[in-house]
Amino acid sequence: MSSEKLLASLSQISDETEFFTPMPSGYKPGKTKYVIVFGTVMSGLGKGIFSSSLAKVLQDKGFTVSPIKLEGYLNHDSGTLNPYRHGEVFVLDDGMECDMDLGTYERMLNTDLTRQNFVTSGRILSAVLERERKGAYLGRDVQMIPHVTGEVKLRLRNLAVTSEADVIFVEMGGTAGDVENAYLIEAVREMAHEEGAGNFCFVALTYIVEPPTLGEQKSKPAQLNLRLLNAAGIHPHIIACRASQPVNKKVREKVALFANVPMDRVFSMHDCDSTYVIPEMLRGAGIDTAVMDLLGVVDRVDSRSEERERATWNEYIKRFRNAKFPITIGIIGKYTTVRDSYASIIHALEHAGTHLGAKVQLKWVDSSDLSEATKKAKLEGIHGVIVPGGFGLRGVDGKIACVKYVRENKIPYLGICYGMQIAVIEYARHLCGLEHASSTEIDPDSSHPVVDILPEQKKIEGLGGNMRLGGFDVVLKEGSLASRLCDSAELIRMRFRHRYEVDPVYVEQLEAAGLIFSGKAPDHPIMQVLELPETVHPYFLATQAHPELTSRPLCPQPFFMGLVNAAMRFANAPAELIKPWPAMPDIPHSQSSHSPNNDSSHISEAGCGADSCR
Repeated sequence: MSSEKLLASLSQISDETEFFTPMPSGYKPGKTKYVIVFGTVMSGLGKGIFSSSLAKVLQDKGFTVSPIKLEGYLNHDSGTLNPYRHGEVFVLDDGMECDMDLGTYERMLNTDLTRQNFVTSGRILSAVLERERKGAYLGRDVQMIPHVTGEVKLRLRNLAVTSEADVIFVEMGGTAGDVENAYLIEAVREMAHEEGAGNFCFVALTYIVEPPTLGEQKSKPAQLNLRLLNAAGIHPHIIACRASQPVNKKVREKVALFANVPMDRVFSMHDCDSTYVIPEMLRGAGIDTAVMDLLGVVDRVDSRSEERERATWNEYIKRFRNAKFPITIGIIGKYTTVRDSYASIIHALEHAGTHLGAKVQLKWVDSSDLSEATKKAKLEGIHGVIVPGGFGLRGVDGKIACVKYVRENKIPYLGICYGMQIAVIEYARHLCGLEHASSTEIDPDSSHPVVDILPEQKKIEGLGGNMRLGGFDVVLKEGSLASRLCDSAELIRMRFRHRYEVDPVYVEQLEAAGLIFSGKAPDHPIMQVLELPETVHPYFLATQAHPELTSRPLCPQPFFMGLVNAAMRFANAPAELIKPWPAMPDIPHSQSSHSPNNDSSHISEAGCGADSCR
């Protein structure tokens, strides 16, 4: 039976068959290849970094790629997850709140993703139950197999149709043996069987331990966990061994023997100085060649594309390693004990520092430890400050004290989301004479609620959520610092995740006191960017958006470029490193940038897109 006829038979629902594999319209079996990346031994191995790096290498070769993350938790999305437990919440242009690994994919592939690229068990089960209520299963008892696994396979095939990708990279959340992802593993096992040989490549990341007391690498945990994958019907074609140091041949031989994988397909994936060097590491190890051999696509490589993209990427790596001038940026937040809470900010600073020749060092300051009495000591030695996004009351007084100090001492400042609201509150209290100015999030009974939920948002609260999520247009004031940083753009696109805004009632009073609202929503009284005149402060900029979400290695976000440039000036960098203000250096950028969600092609996307890549 042909693969088309087989899949057609599997998609039928009746009492005569136990098979159920719904097929999206236009799906052609064998047209799209799949690479599935599993984790073993423990979480946090870097499956997203590995998967995105491998996807990047194939993209360089001329293949169209699209990633998808399958998460086992029952949350509908990542929006309600505490940063202490799961790192930052990454927001896509279409408003999807997702795992931080989606940010890794966007940065590595220089592409905008959609909600189709992220799936949780909560969304899968909700879709199945909704179909059951509508009678779509024709009276069948709804089961994990075949109905829930069928929904997983449908999501993967839908992505193949809509993205028209040559290769889909599927990152399996969690680790082998987790109860919550067992049905996800079963789904890809079934799908590999249905699609036939040569269409699936299974890659397992494992961990090689090296106990300090022993002084040698041990593979036993890896062996045992790889057997869990085998027991689930998954027999890896390739194994990547994570370790702090290169994995020696003896250990790789043991892994190959016990996992039944050829020795030349067991690779060392040891720690390195930047995630962006991993694509070249994969090439050096030959993993890309092994994957293409398994998928039968070696003859489709575009050598010219690979040479061009590889040279551009390696130029970035060269700049990264040659960036020597040290500056210290203070990150003043409430989740500073978990660095993954600010992953995109860390990357955005690296991108900017690399292109400007700065070695950006981070100083983490818990805002709960800041006060009028301690701020000078806590902020000593800092050349620039970021107050990032956040929610709730804890640490607010410390952030206000910090903003007052950097404003008065002319230390470069970038406020992000909550950091903009704090800047407005501080300015209102100390320069507008509104002593008790606050946010209704902080003080619902404030006599001067300069930050509040706008009436338009209050109306939708009863519908289940009043967060302002995703990409929105921002109109920039002509001649403003924000506009000049974005190539004198009049309109840019930025991503948002917030519910509180500057109350329009106070805008005139704040502006009369010298604050400039240089970015606004096109059709609503929503202040989105503020700044101080450069005659008053060398770099004081804040935005209600999250500019870090659109920064890419080859397209650093302009507001971060401005902060790092100003911090270098503040640190008295050599004259040859100081760039004309606010002009930025020429930045080589890939021609493969792809933004499937953004229909507003005339809008400069701040941090991604040729218009903002100088």
